[in-house]
Amino acid sequence: MIRRLLGGMLSIAVVGISDKPDRASHGIARFLIGRGFAVVGVNPVLEDVLDIKVYPTLAAVPGPVDVVDVFRRSEAVPDIVDAAITRGDKAVWLQEGVVHEEAAAKARAAGLDVVMDRCIYKEWLRLMNT
Repeated sequence: MIRRLLGGMLSIAVVGISDKPDRASHGIARFLIGRGFAVVGVNPVLEDVLDIKVYPTLAAVPGPVDVVDVFRRSEAVPDIVDAAITRGDKAVWLQEGVVHEEAAAKARAAGLDVVMDRCIYKEWLRLMNT
């Protein structure tokens, strides 16, 4: 499922994007942009990062995305999943250390693919960088 998800994604919302280059969310967004993906950021205190638009909430992002890549604490995940379901997003990717079983089950029940506690960058290198 992860290979299919990575191979089919075109648009990604990076929830919790940072403007600090040493943060994982910043580096992974830069990597995804460099690979040609349509990336938008979600962070209530930023307007743009890496020359991409940043929205205050996932609900504010126009149109659905293929992957909602989450760099937030686990307790923030239920609201993000609810927004992803409402918006019609295709998948929720919870980065390493981000785990919320109930929200993941809700997303799956709504038809979204879910990846939890894994790094999208590491999985790309492992599965797609051949």
